[in-house]
Amino acid sequence: MAGILETPYGTRDFLPQEAAAKRAIEMRLAKLFAEFGYEEVVTPTMEFLETLTVSDRALEPNLFKMFDLQNRTLALHHEMTTPIARLAVSRLKDSPLPLKLSYNTSVFRFRQNQPGRQCEFYQSGVELLGVSNAFADAEIIALAANGLKISGLKDFMICLGQVEFANGLMEQNNLPPDVQSKIKSAIERHDIVGLEKIVDALSLDKTAASSLKKIPKLHGGIEILETARALAENEKSQRALDNLAEIYALAKTYGVADKIAFDLGIIRDFEYYTGMVFEAYAPNVGYSLAGGGRYDHMLKDFGLACPATGFALGIERILTACERQGISNDARAKDIYLSYAEGNVDAAIKKALELRTAGKIVELALFSQTKDAAEKSRTAKGYAELIYLE
Repeated sequence: MAGILETPYGTRDFLPQEAAAKRAIEMRLAKLFAEFGYEEVVTPTMEFLETLTVSDRALEPNLFKMFDLQNRTLALHHEMTTPIARLAVSRLKDSPLPLKLSYNTSVFRFRQNQPGRQCEFYQSGVELLGVSNAFADAEIIALAANGLKISGLKDFMICLGQVEFANGLMEQNNLPPDVQSKIKSAIERHDIVGLEKIVDALSLDKTAASSLKKIPKLHGGIEILETARALAENEKSQRALDNLAEIYALAKTYGVADKIAFDLGIIRDFEYYTGMVFEAYAPNVGYSLAGGGRYDHMLKDFGLACPATGFALGIERILTACERQGISNDARAKDIYLSYAEGNVDAAIKKALELRTAGKIVELALFSQTKDAAEKSRTAKGYAELIYLE
């Protein structure tokens, strides 16, 4: 009997107060995205397996898979960038560019259940398709910063990186693809010791080895870009740093530069990123609240070459950060508990309709009560006011 009362591994229930806080943030984000010109789309919860793995076959072990009646393999979507890329190419290919799309959904990814990491979790985000310049990336950064602000957070930072910086350093040293993959994996995991072991095993001079080892340590203010320039002797890495400087200048105009730090060790855990990447963090929360970046090649995998950039905000993670900063997102307006003595049902219904028309949240008692019993019900349910009809 105990088993049927439990939720599956990596999932959770939202009780009324939690669900209200979650919905409040989602509604604010939907409004913000619309104000920036993004239109909401909804894609299926499941897709064909080959759709979700078109850009990265290594993801397959982390997907929840099933078979349809034709024995084709399906999977629950593990993020929303890939389904939206599929949607854009298949259904919106004739739409004028840039294409600005938003979403609010649950996503599914099998992983070890630990704080901030569940198998089912909720995301709100946007994808901007059709523009490759820094202005598009700056809008994405500004939108993410404003999204965190309207969620109630005051204390957070957006850590901004550029995957081409590390790629350029590795190419500068003529590292083969398999070694590059190992180095990127160590950087993504923040495994400094592992990175040093990989680099030490290579036949590199001291300067080149030191440059690679420094990648995860290149974080700080705008001055870190000049520190990074001294390590890069290749055009790709230099262009990456120029791109970050341009995005930062635009972020100043947007009024969000004070929320930006640089971290050239951010790689992200998806293979499709091609340029700017970022993650957002808050104090006393040991995982990112949001993340995203530029992915200019993914739509080509679906048959349409088109630059793109975007991000996702983790709703549960934001709720945790708000809680730890003492910020309430409980938007439940429990205005009136309306009760009545026996024989006043019709009058009570009419009164409730009148109050609701006026915009009040009203719970109408479903049976007659004494006034004392009605007051106890009001208190237990948390309503601000009792209206009692005698």
